[in-house]
Amino acid sequence: MSKHLHFIGICGTAMGSTAVAMRQLGYTISGSDEKVYPPMSDVLRDAGITVTEGYKAANLPAEAEVFVVGNAISRGNEELESMLERRLPYISMAEMLRREVIQGKRSFVVSGTHGKTTTTTMLAWIFENAGRNPGYMIGGVPENLSSGARFNHSDLFVIEGDEYDTAYFDKRSKFLHYLPECAIVNNIEFDHADIFPTLDDIKLTFQRLLNSVPRNGVVLLNGDDKNCLSLKSYAPVKTVGLGESCSERIVITSADPESTTFTINGESFTVPMIGEFNARNAAMCVCAARHAGLTDDEIRAGLESFRGVRRRQTIRGEVNGITIIDDFGHHPTAIRETLRGFRQKYPGRRLWAVFEPRSNTSRRNVLQNELIEALKEADGSVVAAVANPEKVAADQRLDVGVVAAAVAASGHPCFHEANTDAIISRLKSETKSGDVIIIFSNGGFDGIHGKLVTALG
Repeated sequence: MSKHLHFIGICGTAMGSTAVAMRQLGYTISGSDEKVYPPMSDVLRDAGITVTEGYKAANLPAEAEVFVVGNAISRGNEELESMLERRLPYISMAEMLRREVIQGKRSFVVSGTHGKTTTTTMLAWIFENAGRNPGYMIGGVPENLSSGARFNHSDLFVIEGDEYDTAYFDKRSKFLHYLPECAIVNNIEFDHADIFPTLDDIKLTFQRLLNSVPRNGVVLLNGDDKNCLSLKSYAPVKTVGLGESCSERIVITSADPESTTFTINGESFTVPMIGEFNARNAAMCVCAARHAGLTDDEIRAGLESFRGVRRRQTIRGEVNGITIIDDFGHHPTAIRETLRGFRQKYPGRRLWAVFEPRSNTSRRNVLQNELIEALKEADGSVVAAVANPEKVAADQRLDVGVVAAAVAASGHPCFHEANTDAIISRLKSETKSGDVIIIFSNGGFDGIHGKLVTALG
């Protein structure tokens, strides 16, 4: 008889994808969530998983052997409290992955403040395209692969290594559970201001990740990032970057609106993506795939057929000569690098950035000056009101008026608007045929993408 796992908080993207993948491995799965709605409710139903709406003690199945507690679940939750009172066995999703999926495999953990999802998806696709049939866990919707997670009996496993905490009872970063043979660290910056007080705290958790890599593994560090270079490792370290001192040196040889070609240690590769940032992501994948034993020709074939990740530079519409793009960026560095990449894709066209301060860090003023500098990369910009401002103390809250004034003072028009309708009205009056509007948000942003397409049409 298969093991029965019950997921409390099953409709989160990662929890739902994990539940479906475990079901495909032969486990019996049940779960509950506060809000059960598409698309995840449809995905779970199609996989044959019964989901109960609402958190209730009665949801806990007597036959379940282990209860998987989601990151969003906290004390006071009725289902959780009943589970604890009944002394039922429980674990976090990250620990469950370690025990049931990763243990004994060649684990490739992709970490860093930016580029995790794209790099994880790219590496998983390179392995898949080369016939290696990898298992994987991705925090997004890959365009080349059928789902965000697949658990199988392959010896290769690729996982997005999130530095965010694991569960209410385990405040360690999720990636500390993932047993890396190969650890990729794309970059390290201050983020997640709700759980990391300082940059040093973030560097400490990445150091702990590297402490778990065995001596016969490999660490791939961004060789151009001083925070990455401050880390130490018992495993061999390769530094990947554009600087002359990098052991795996990237040289970008050509860039056009659809692709970027680079050499790494003299071997040429092309990725159908724009910007230095994506060239670096691809170079990390080259080094990781080489470590896994793939040939350069197999790696090239994977890179050249890579189609990206949904909500990463996704065109949502073209209306009257104006292109509207959806991007998940919410950290100043991601916004800056994405805008620079779009200069490559859309030479000579005006770029408009629309930013929603929604993440725990972007709602705060800790990176306010960096956001101002990032928005100066656009020809014009609009900043939305801070989402859920009551959750951030007034003296710590991003001041969108100050941001807009500072960007505008540099000669780049910048406006701050109170709501979606006002943003759309502003863009209608300011934009013209040939402009490109990039909407940066890690949420739904009140359906602004579709509303903007309609309004401009």
